[in-house]
Amino acid sequence: MTLDRLESLDPDPEEVLTAELVVSDDVLVKAFALGPDAELDPHEHGDSTNVFHVLRGTVTVIQGETEEPIPAPGVVHHDRGVVHGARNDTGEVAVFTASLCPMPGSG
Repeated sequence: MTLDRLESLDPDPEEVLTAELVVSDDVLVKAFALGPDAELDPHEHGDSTNVFHVLRGTVTVIQGETEEPIPAPGVVHHDRGVVHGARNDTGEVAVFTASLCPMPGSG
């Protein structure tokens, strides 16, 4: 048995693959694997704080009107209600997790 919950995700170019790693009453942790030129469209969570943990590659993080490439290892905090997204501008797969607390829709 392993305690590691990170799944192996291998997306094609322009593809976004996801996996729910932890789902409980008070937290959601999802893994995102972005193939080259893939994008997670900007969105917001009005009732949850969201934290990205860049694990592999470089993710261009979008926050409001700001975009910044964040290489692994990196951590980005998104306050509740802040529009955010992610894009892979590189030729390699990029992987990050998104941790939401409290669980969206639980409040």
